Amino acid sequence: MLLYLSILFIIVGFIVSLGAVTVIDVLGLLGTKSEYWTEATIRAHKVTKSLIWVGLPLIIMGSIIFFRGQPFVGIPLVFTVLLTIITVNGMYLSGVISPYLLRREDSGHAHEVLPKEWQQKILVSVLISDMGWWSTVLVFVHAVVVRMQ
Repeated sequence: MLLYLSILFIIVGFIVSLGAVTVIDVLGLLGTKSEYWTEATIRAHKVTKSLIWVGLPLIIMGSIIFFRGQPFVGIPLVFTVLLTIITVNGMYLSGVISPYLLRREDSGHAHEVLPKEWQQKILVSVLISDMGWWSTVLVFVHAVVVRMQ
């Protein structure tokens, strides 16, 4: 029963977090060339950021239960490393990028396309984010398949 509950926690965490990540990443890419989408992204990130941080603890709690009793090698180690990468990347986005976007909004520049330097920083972070999140999903699916055999 506890195994299934842990899987549920992880799935719900992925739905909430990865859904928000996908929305903000698509908006962000649209915003690289469009003033309209830049402003939409700045406004939407206030909501998506919170959803990501709500889902991530569910994934972490669920994975602690799911991998309990297993050696910390192979799949549990890879899963933990990927979670660490997306968490650190999320801290960068929340601690550096988000405040910059909020300052732009406060100063009346939310409708302007971001400077290339900031677009590049965000693009690198988005690539890390997308590769990290989807890799984590794939590792989790693999872990479930292996565990259920």
